[in-house]
Amino acid sequence: MGQKSTGQIIGVDVGGTFTDLIMLDQTSGKVRLAKVPSTMDNQAYGVLAALDEVKAELQAIDLIVHGTTTTTNAVLERKLSPTGLITTKGFRDILELGRRTRPQAYGMVGKFTPVIARNLRLEVSQRMDAAGKVITELDEDEVKSAARKLLDLGCESVVIHFLHAYANPAHELRAREIIAEIWPNDYITLGHELLSEAREFERGVTAAVNASVQPLLERYITRLVRELSDRGYGGEVLVMNGNGGMVSSSLVAHEAAKTVMSGPASGVMAAAFTGRKAGMENLITYDMGGTSTDVALIRGAEPSVSNEIEVEYAMPIHVPMVDVRTVGAGGGSIARVNAAGLLEVGPQSAGADPGPICYGRGGQDPTISDANMLLGRLNPDKLKSVAGGVSLREMGAIFDNRLANRLGVTVTESANAVIKFANMKMAGAIRMVSVSLGADPRDFALFAFGGAGPLHATALARELGVPTVLVPARPGITNALGCVVADLRHDFVNTINRPLDEVDIKAVHAVFAAQISEGEKLIGKENIEVSNIRKSFSADMQFVGQTHLLRVPLDTAVPTRDTLRQQFEKAYFQRFKVDLGEVRANLVNINTSVIGERPELDLSTLMDPADRKSSLAEAERRQVYFDDGWHDTPIYWRDHLPVEFSLNGPAIIEQMDTTILIEPGDEAVADGNGNIIITVGGLS
Repeated sequence: MGQKSTGQIIGVDVGGTFTDLIMLDQTSGKVRLAKVPSTMDNQAYGVLAALDEVKAELQAIDLIVHGTTTTTNAVLERKLSPTGLITTKGFRDILELGRRTRPQAYGMVGKFTPVIARNLRLEVSQRMDAAGKVITELDEDEVKSAARKLLDLGCESVVIHFLHAYANPAHELRAREIIAEIWPNDYITLGHELLSEAREFERGVTAAVNASVQPLLERYITRLVRELSDRGYGGEVLVMNGNGGMVSSSLVAHEAAKTVMSGPASGVMAAAFTGRKAGMENLITYDMGGTSTDVALIRGAEPSVSNEIEVEYAMPIHVPMVDVRTVGAGGGSIARVNAAGLLEVGPQSAGADPGPICYGRGGQDPTISDANMLLGRLNPDKLKSVAGGVSLREMGAIFDNRLANRLGVTVTESANAVIKFANMKMAGAIRMVSVSLGADPRDFALFAFGGAGPLHATALARELGVPTVLVPARPGITNALGCVVADLRHDFVNTINRPLDEVDIKAVHAVFAAQISEGEKLIGKENIEVSNIRKSFSADMQFVGQTHLLRVPLDTAVPTRDTLRQQFEKAYFQRFKVDLGEVRANLVNINTSVIGERPELDLSTLMDPADRKSSLAEAERRQVYFDDGWHDTPIYWRDHLPVEFSLNGPAIIEQMDTTILIEPGDEAVADGNGNIIITVGGLS
């Protein structure tokens, strides 16, 4: 990297409300933290403000790792670069035809906006069959004509998406050569390169998303890298991918779609790392921020990674991503009474500006954060980013006018109802990643993080029967921590899509070998120290005639046919408790993950020992509302607590980045790594 190593690493994550940063000096063990409002118009400003808050001397920093919501926001808000599609004649509407689903399962109408408008989707003569045999040769003149027309229509990016290109990519490759001669930039996406999968709709949408966010991501990353360089930074900038790995900023825009869900993935990676260190390898992660709540499942310290994520209706992005489910319930989620007189919470959010009422920036909509403050769970004097301050009386008056009067309850009851309604939505999201996938929440610990997560965690755990809650040392900056502890990672998927009895097993071994070679080559290009390169293998399989896939883990890159069959039947029985051994198995995809493991972080450095007391010391006492009424509750300042301690609820622990609520009947114990382990009362 052209400079002497100082051992200083920065992880920075941009969320919908706050930008979080952790600066770690691996030599001295010192940590600096920052939490500043996000600047969604240009995320770089929030990143730079966070660097200023920790007084970072960028010329002394070895590495910066960045989790971004640039691509996620662009896709969800449809603020995309103008993009064109060139496809096989007769398949212009593949992005809209999709699957036999509806935006609302029980509704007859719904709105869907394709990533690429119909007038920017053009057809050319060419055709392959499913085996990769050429049926119609590529008409090169039509390709040139289509490219010129898309340029005239103002397109910045182009997708080449031909039928069955996964089986034979020759026409897509030739089309790129032709278009590259006249296209003014490198924003040319081939469907088969990003996703070598049989399903035309999913492959097309994934390629369309990639092309339409590619210019946005490259401009943002280029601008950020330039700003950092101007301030003296000479090291590498790595960007989190949605699969929980990282990629160099110089390479990230080529496969921009892989950065969708970048931010949530970094938190899950931090949870897996922290849980393994704490001896809890089976976790349900629960990340409640200011705008939304993300949940995921971790088994054996390995997050669940899926290449079948649908980020919203008819928006499948089939590149490997950490399987995170999101609901619109965050600290800034707005509570209201609808036309039917019923309480609703979210998905609309007050965001960072003006934010909740308690931020004191002019917000007038009741939110979850405001409800927590009215119930005594948040300290008005220590709330992050409060500008002028709003009194509890003013806040109560707004709740009375907007909620309590219309619901026929008291202000306190309306605030408690907001919390219970939000908890119900979040519990539903947790059930989606556990019960719906055949996992019993009682077999897991709940890993609570995000700025608001530890306020709601024990109530959710009690609702779901989860016996233990693990709160990390710095819950509010866990996503930034994930940027620091995450490994380099590259995932590969290739389609076989043949009955297992007919598969050429040597060809399968050759594909695995090629995936390993490509992954090792990509990691070698990234100028980052790794302690080890690890590989994991799996196959996506189904019984012949089925639609849905089941991912089957493999121990080797040279499996036998019998091994594949036995592992699939075993996984199928574990999931569905049905033995269908008499039905033929189908091998759809083979997958490889190549992971460059980075040196581990000592988690104990996240808590500064300088201010530690030898015994529990209350900062104050406050009236706090729980289900059975108001309790006189001790309040503790986290930095003043002993390294290891034990206390019983009710209690509140406050720290720079979050507030931890310990309900009556719960017991909290701290370990040497700064984690707080809460045993939920009333559960065996």
